[in-house]
Amino acid sequence: MSNERESGYFTHARNAPPRFHSRSHRALRLIVTFIVSSDSPSVPASILDRVRIVLVHTSHSGNIGAAARAMLTMGVSQLVLVEPRSLPDPVAMARATGATRLLDDACIVTTLDEALAGCALTIGFSARRREFAGRVLAVRDAAVAAIQATARGDVALVFGTEMSGLSNAELARCAAVATIPANPDYASLNLAAAVQVATYELRVAAGAGHVWVAPRFARATQDDVESLHAHATRTLVAMKFLNPQMPKRLLPRLRRLFARAGLEREEVNILRGILARIDELLRNRDQR
Repeated sequence: MSNERESGYFTHARNAPPRFHSRSHRALRLIVTFIVSSDSPSVPASILDRVRIVLVHTSHSGNIGAAARAMLTMGVSQLVLVEPRSLPDPVAMARATGATRLLDDACIVTTLDEALAGCALTIGFSARRREFAGRVLAVRDAAVAAIQATARGDVALVFGTEMSGLSNAELARCAAVATIPANPDYASLNLAAAVQVATYELRVAAGAGHVWVAPRFARATQDDVESLHAHATRTLVAMKFLNPQMPKRLLPRLRRLFARAGLEREEVNILRGILARIDELLRNRDQR
């Protein structure tokens, strides 16, 4: 009889070691909040496919779903659950939003040793100081170490229960400890938020920290800027804002402003259009 059974949205393996399938990544079009760039460079799938996010004794299924969403946003897809206290349910699916396939493919195991089997590097996350902790890394340095270790095999990032995090015994099973520098007076992060920070740092460490580039338009030529400066000078004199006999520093500062702005040709045209309208209003006033 098979020692595996389907439990909700997850494969529940009681006696067998976790199976981590290599999965080809399909391009996903995600509708995300405006602070997430959907045009960032892709990372070779083989790198992030070797990272396991291990959640230990998670008590709320919604946090599992939210963690799955955080993972997929950053291109990480291996989710391993160590004896979750709440099995997957519609709340987890709802919190996962578009990342429900991570819930479908996740593994549930009974021990942390099963979750860490075969890993080249294991990193446990903790916000609390531990007396017998070994190597302690900031999350950014931990992400760099994790990406480097993927050349040797799988890497596990391990997160404890929502209330107390990893126990000392669980943390001792990890080769390194990672911590997220936070407000020392209130360093408590929601589980999914901690997973989001960690997977973001993984993505940056893997080489996808660049953002999209804003479109560039034709720069104004030196002649364009000089014509603008001359037009502005005429208009300011006509407005009696500038006394040509006593210009002081106005004109040099105006020239410096134009140079520092790095004006585009269309921007010069806009400014000259504004000046032309002011010129027209001044002429109309003088003709009354």
